[in-house]
Amino acid sequence: QNYFSPCSSPGVGKLGEEFVPPPECPVFEPSLEEFADPLGYIAKIRPIAEKSGICKIRPPPDWQPPFAVEVDNFRFTPRIQRLNELEAETRVKLNYLDRIAKFWEIQASSLKIPNIERRSLDLFSLAKIVTDEGGFEAVCKERHWARVAQKLGYPPGKNIGSLLRSHYERIVYPFELFQSGASLPPCKPRLYDSDEIDREYKPHSIPLRQSVPPSKMSSYGRRANRLKPEVSDISGPVCVDSFVCRMCGRGDEDEKLLLCDGCEDNYHTFCLIPPLSDPPKGNWRCPKCIAEECKKPTEVFGFEQATREYTLQSFGEMADTFKADYFNMPVHMVPTELVEREFWRLVSSIEEDVTVEYGADIHSKEFGSGFPVNNGKRHLSDEEEEYARSGWNLNVMPVLEQSVLCHINADISGMKVPWLYVGMVFSAFCWHIEDHWSYSINYLHWGEPKTWYGVPSSSAEKLEEVMKKLTPELFEFQPDLLHQLVTIMNPNILMSHGVPVVRTNQCAGEFVITFPRAYHSGFNQGYNFAEAVNFCTADWLPTGRSCIEHYRWLRRYCVFSHEELTCKMAACPEKLDLNLAAATHREMFIIVQEERKLRKSLLEREAEREAFELLPDDERQCDKCKTTCFLSALACSNCQERLVCLYHSQDLCSCPSEKLYLRYRYTLDELLAMLHRLKVRAESFDSWANRVKEALEQEEDIKDLEVLKGEAADKKFPNNELLQRLNTVLADIHKCESSSTELLSNSESRRMSLEELRTLVDTMQNLPCVMKQLEEVQGEWKQDSPIPAAAEIQALLEEGASLPVVAPACELLSGLQEQGRWLGEVRRTLGPEGSEVTLDVLRNLMESGCNVPQSVSVETAMAELQELLTIAERWEEKAQICLEDRQKHHLSTLEAIVNEAQLIPVQLPNILSLQACLSRARAWVTDLEEIQNGEHYPCLDDLEGLVAIGRDLPVNMEELKQLELQVASAHSWREKASKTFLKKNSQHSLLEVKRPSTLLTLKCYSRFLTRNHYLDLHDHTERTQSDSMETDNSDSTLLQNGGSASSLTSSQSVCVCNGPPRPLLHLCHLCKDWFHGGCVPFPALLGSLETNLTKPLCWWDWNTRFLCPRCQRSRRPRLETILALLVALQKLPVRLPEGEALQCLTERAINWQGRAKQALDTPEVQRLLQSFTDLPDMSNRAVFNNFSPIGCCLLSGVESLLSLVPCLKGPVIELTTSTRAQLEELQLEGDLLEVMLDQTHGIYRILQAASQPPHDALRTLIQVREESLTIRLIL
Repeated sequence: QNYFSPCSSPGVGKLGEEFVPPPECPVFEPSLEEFADPLGYIAKIRPIAEKSGICKIRPPPDWQPPFAVEVDNFRFTPRIQRLNELEAETRVKLNYLDRIAKFWEIQASSLKIPNIERRSLDLFSLAKIVTDEGGFEAVCKERHWARVAQKLGYPPGKNIGSLLRSHYERIVYPFELFQSGASLPPCKPRLYDSDEIDREYKPHSIPLRQSVPPSKMSSYGRRANRLKPEVSDISGPVCVDSFVCRMCGRGDEDEKLLLCDGCEDNYHTFCLIPPLSDPPKGNWRCPKCIAEECKKPTEVFGFEQATREYTLQSFGEMADTFKADYFNMPVHMVPTELVEREFWRLVSSIEEDVTVEYGADIHSKEFGSGFPVNNGKRHLSDEEEEYARSGWNLNVMPVLEQSVLCHINADISGMKVPWLYVGMVFSAFCWHIEDHWSYSINYLHWGEPKTWYGVPSSSAEKLEEVMKKLTPELFEFQPDLLHQLVTIMNPNILMSHGVPVVRTNQCAGEFVITFPRAYHSGFNQGYNFAEAVNFCTADWLPTGRSCIEHYRWLRRYCVFSHEELTCKMAACPEKLDLNLAAATHREMFIIVQEERKLRKSLLEREAEREAFELLPDDERQCDKCKTTCFLSALACSNCQERLVCLYHSQDLCSCPSEKLYLRYRYTLDELLAMLHRLKVRAESFDSWANRVKEALEQEEDIKDLEVLKGEAADKKFPNNELLQRLNTVLADIHKCESSSTELLSNSESRRMSLEELRTLVDTMQNLPCVMKQLEEVQGEWKQDSPIPAAAEIQALLEEGASLPVVAPACELLSGLQEQGRWLGEVRRTLGPEGSEVTLDVLRNLMESGCNVPQSVSVETAMAELQELLTIAERWEEKAQICLEDRQKHHLSTLEAIVNEAQLIPVQLPNILSLQACLSRARAWVTDLEEIQNGEHYPCLDDLEGLVAIGRDLPVNMEELKQLELQVASAHSWREKASKTFLKKNSQHSLLEVKRPSTLLTLKCYSRFLTRNHYLDLHDHTERTQSDSMETDNSDSTLLQNGGSASSLTSSQSVCVCNGPPRPLLHLCHLCKDWFHGGCVPFPALLGSLETNLTKPLCWWDWNTRFLCPRCQRSRRPRLETILALLVALQKLPVRLPEGEALQCLTERAINWQGRAKQALDTPEVQRLLQSFTDLPDMSNRAVFNNFSPIGCCLLSGVESLLSLVPCLKGPVIELTTSTRAQLEELQLEGDLLEVMLDQTHGIYRILQAASQPPHDALRTLIQVREESLTIRLIL
């Protein structure tokens, strides 16, 4: 059944096709008592209201909050809404018309929609019905065109079927063929490689479709559409192949050969599918170009922002003018039923394109709420203060004690912070549910009604199913369409498919509440102003968890973490409302059970605690389902940037399983402890209530009642009748104690009247506890004396001073005396001889003046004091705003405020504080100028200190922003340098690794000097005793290696672990200390060649060089990387100690590199290097046997090296003493540098070849390698 007529004129439609309003939603009118507890009342009506999805609440007549928005300063930019693009089925039809219009426009033809029976032909419905009937050929063969006409709603017997066939064959059939790919030539089309779409495209016959005129410069064609037979004027050679038809491959019949204006291919008119009878006029595109053009990606549908900024007044004038002109009557006389029918007719119309504007989702924190807010920005009246504290104030409701959202620290706009909505007639909000399936509440401050439609949560999936079924084209392109708030569907269509829908008209001053997962939509009847926010009560918690599971399935981002919210409430159960504590306990129990199940399979993995709440949300989102992780997540040590929730533990990465580790927030034992505390809290009220009843029935001590009251406050019990009774009793007890104490002490500051004394005695006698002062107060009642006569004033005053009660005449006479004393005090305070006047002094005078009997003189003095106090408070408040406001003011503005405030004869603390801030700001600017005008760039520490001082000042200084940029640039450079130099979890700072280690340098150089002294003696001995060369060489090697591992005793401590020596010790090449194989990583013996062990290697090429963590403190980047850091450092206008240290390190490295190159370029070293390359080919086994004495071997595996180590002999080359000493000194210097230089390896290779093979070191490294391989195989 059709519920709209796309061809009807405005305001006119057939009776059977008119919109039928859905039934009304429930409407509630709470009493004043019920209205006092907002969330309690909503919980009361929930069983009835949630069955409809939405409900309306009319507040009591006296509840009328003032409109708090500053109308003159409220400016906003609305959204543009084209009504017929909102409705899902209409948008599908419009998208279809856009595509077919573009198809024909590319081929130099315009789409003209034919009229049949005085209404436009619905091409989309025609194409869909023909497809359902089996396609064009099947409909023609079976002669079903009359049936097609009947399904389109045309009357029978007028030969309309033939017309439909003609129009279909002429307009739709070529497009359908193109869509199926039948009209494309037998070749591979060029791929479209751009994401841009033609935004200025305007479909034909749909006026104002895009509201943007097409560009005058846009044109598809570049040359004539048909190839002329005369081509003699074309210069240059012509390729014969270019004048053949791409379909048949022939070049005959030139007069019927068309040239494509896009790709310049040729086609016969009779070869095209369908064939063309005549050449087209204008630019023509071939099927291949059409396919490329039409397959460009379409733009995701959404609302665009208007270009004009409105005030409330200008928007209202526009909205009222639009509505009055549209309906041709005053806005207040247009019936709501007429607007509703017209709205649904317009959104369903293809031909009528009505555009409206809607000021939606305006942030109240930026523009100001419509409710009074006590944020200190302006003074509130008593009435405004009352509404600012009201629970129905949308700024207060989300953070009420019974609300779950009050436990979220962040101000989530739209959820915790209200959004504002400025509507006009027909402006709409589309079908949607709230984030996290929360409640929402909307209040219409003023204006014309807002029409709502709602669907209960029980039918939410049914609504989604119907919309996807009726408009699959939209959901195919946008699967999350219903989350975008851009699609509406006629409620009558939903109701016809079994979806229950209700409606209501929200008038000014009324609330509309939507319940969890209740779809709702609607539109505005005219110009109005509304405000909305989300809230969550205790009953929402299970729904919120279901929503997270739904988001996980959709891979949709969360606004907040449901687990984090629940655990935060569970961590402090004593602060929770009782109902909320019980609901949190149930929710926490399910979460803990699920978490225990998920962690069960990961118990054996490495785990580390992670404070997820300190991480940004985008750094703790599951890489698979986008859920925000909190309780646990699975991470990989190789893929640090990714993590997954435990539901997707198999989808993290392809790294080995041993690289995966668990990141958790709480252990399971901690979660169980939290669960137990929640249970204790939920059951604590019953025990307390029984004890209170017993205390009130018996005559208990006052201290016991106080303990019970304190327990109720500490545990935040609800404000029930029992607690109110307890508070009333305690208040009466304290009041009687205070009054009786004053009476019995004969205090002259305040004495009771006879009536007050009588009331006190009666109250004390009726209290449910024993009052110790009761007997004494009753004695004073009996001693009361009569009031003296007026003729004996002086005597009565003296006599009355001794009485415990005050006589009326005494009070009158005392009042006259008080007037004189007070007026004298005012004159002394405000006179020239008075001391400094403060606000407290003025307030005290005003307060004491209120207690003085009134007269003309007193009233005049009170008026003067009030005026002075008002002026002083206004300036004090202005200064307070300047001191506290986030919007800092300029120096000149604050100076003007201080200068004007100093004219007031009152000492104002905030003005003095502001004056002090100005002095500090001037001093800050002076210090900055001195630093920046110095000879050298300022140090980073100085600038950071200035930034910290400047940020604390409530003054807007442009210099501070520039300074912050400089400091940020310096920190960025330091961070980049740290990533370049520092190892992961390094214990050293960046400055430490750039500076040479003094102790290490002294230690290494002392050993180097000892080594040189020994070499001198050894050289002398070598010349005189050549037969002892073998012994000297072994001693030299022993000295070079710092002694053997066997020489260490068990009492000595070695390695970073300070443990005793044990097998598999290796010597640090630099500091000559010993280290265990399992404590520090040893070098790979064959380096990067371990994967190719078939190549012959020589032992001096084996990597036995090991630097311990104490010697190699950084990553040792290459010199080129450091030079890039230095270039970036030169651009900084800041001095950093790390930068200066980096410059020194670079200078040392470049200097060493130059000396190393010079040493390696000497003839002796070059000759030795050449001898390495002249060694014979090791791949020949015979040659291998001949040259094994010099230490060459053919490798078949690292494990096979162990048997070959004893066979290694050396040295291979001989170095002179001076050359060896020079190279060793260079090697020592190079090892001390925290820089990677290529010359270091070359020098080490030469010194190794000139020494004996390090048999012990080779055995150690091979055994360590074997052990690591064995452990890996076991794991």
